[in-house]
Amino acid sequence: MADQSKNKFDFKSILVIVLTVVLIAVVVMFVQQRNEHNLIVTQLNSEKDSIKVELTNMLINYDSLKTNNESLNQNLLTTQAEIKDLLVQIEQVKQASYAEVKSYNNKVNTLRGIMKDLYNQIDSLNERNKILYAENQQVKQQITTERTKNEVLVKEKEELTQTVKRAQILDAIDLKVIGLTPKDKESNRASKTQKLMTSFTLSKNLTAVRGAKNIYIRIMKPDQLLLENNEKGTFNFEDLEIPYSAKREINYEGAEIQVNIYWDNSGHDPLIPGTYTIDVFADGYNIGTTTLLLKK
Repeated sequence: MADQSKNKFDFKSILVIVLTVVLIAVVVMFVQQRNEHNLIVTQLNSEKDSIKVELTNMLINYDSLKTNNESLNQNLLTTQAEIKDLLVQIEQVKQASYAEVKSYNNKVNTLRGIMKDLYNQIDSLNERNKILYAENQQVKQQITTERTKNEVLVKEKEELTQTVKRAQILDAIDLKVIGLTPKDKESNRASKTQKLMTSFTLSKNLTAVRGAKNIYIRIMKPDQLLLENNEKGTFNFEDLEIPYSAKREINYEGAEIQVNIYWDNSGHDPLIPGTYTIDVFADGYNIGTTTLLLKK
């Protein structure tokens, strides 16, 4: 009987020990899981706060971007509004999930790409303005130097010559550029545009030289690269030989004449979204400038 009681006692002791060990293991696992969950929540909230900081910095950087280009200014305002809306959304989320943080990161990456593109466009415009300003300053300096070297009679003769030349310069009236699809339907989207049609009226000028004339256009893409004709042709402009995008020969007799010049993008890299700058040249002069915005 003593042996049976002892065996029962040993079995109960072992059972108690086993249950105790199991309970301790469950408690340990629960504590570990809770700690891991808290760590994950902390990490997600930390990443959410990091996204808020980056969006705030992006807004500050946007405030520093300035341009006189109305189209770019509108894009800046639109993107700033998107950033502010995203900040409001994040502020309203008390505890972010994996899916929400991933979605926010994707949106931030998109906004970051848009900001980089706008910055490059503004930087390109600023560089172009600097170049034009430097060229303008150089021309002014040359004119000043010539004036100091020449006698009054020489100056008067030069001024008279310049007056005659200015009187002969033509104007591109009602200058506009439209995009065309392969079926010649008007389009303002880069992905659907195959041709660019530059249209204008060449002004009436009875003092201009008459006869056959080549009218040239230069089309500068949003990335400030020229759409260049396959023949790599050039023309004379201010004592320089510069490349052109397209040209058309006309017979000018002093009266107004309607001119359309086409750029066919077939065989070239696809057109990209953004603002295109189109300059028109005749007789070695820039007779008109306009822009065209192609959307995505």
